[in-house]
Amino acid sequence: MKNILSNPSVISITGAIWIESHDGSERFLGKGRIQLLELIIEHGSISKAAKVMEMSYKRAWDLINSMNSQALRPFVITQTGGKSGGGAIVTAKGLEAIEDYKALQTRFQAFLLHENQHLR
Repeated sequence: MKNILSNPSVISITGAIWIESHDGSERFLGKGRIQLLELIIEHGSISKAAKVMEMSYKRAWDLINSMNSQALRPFVITQTGGKSGGGAIVTAKGLEAIEDYKALQTRFQAFLLHENQHLR
């Protein structure tokens, strides 16, 4: 690519990683969904996590349902309200998904770094 650019130092290769269905019709994991899971861990609540992300509760719930329905085991489980209130927890499978996605993201960033060095 450097042979076709007048000044390769003014550009860089970037990208983002999503994990989606084979036909591309449904997203499974990406940066936003991982952030949602992490905020549920932090706040113990879907609604609080959604508020931090400035998204509607319905949107957050739809994302969780999407992940839960595509995963072998649910990533998030909810508890109904009561004396101590309701809440949500990220399951062991959800924690594993966060860890796996972050490892994938690290490998992807290394790939981008390598390609940008090759570009120069």
